[in-house]
Amino acid sequence: MYSIIVKTKLKPGTSQAFLDAMLPNAAASVRDEPGCHTFDVLQDRADPELFWLYEIYQDEAALAAHKETPHYKASRAVVTELIAEQSVIRADVLAANPAR
Repeated sequence: MYSIIVKTKLKPGTSQAFLDAMLPNAAASVRDEPGCHTFDVLQDRADPELFWLYEIYQDEAALAAHKETPHYKASRAVVTELIAEQSVIRADVLAANPAR
């Protein structure tokens, strides 16, 4: 499996707009995309404008397919303008624990 960890620092005062766009995208990704196994949205406790997206896909092709979905495109149309800085870690998943 394949994972990306996206670190996103938002512009001041944009956290709610980011969440309004990102949370539906995350839910639809797991619900509607067979190749998307996990899409977690995390907010840093020390910095409420710092978010982390933890996503696990079957493979890189599944991530590419994710970027073609209507829910991804709708969220990107909103969140792109809210981002001050963003970086991505790409990793192979060696072990994934089941949901509680």
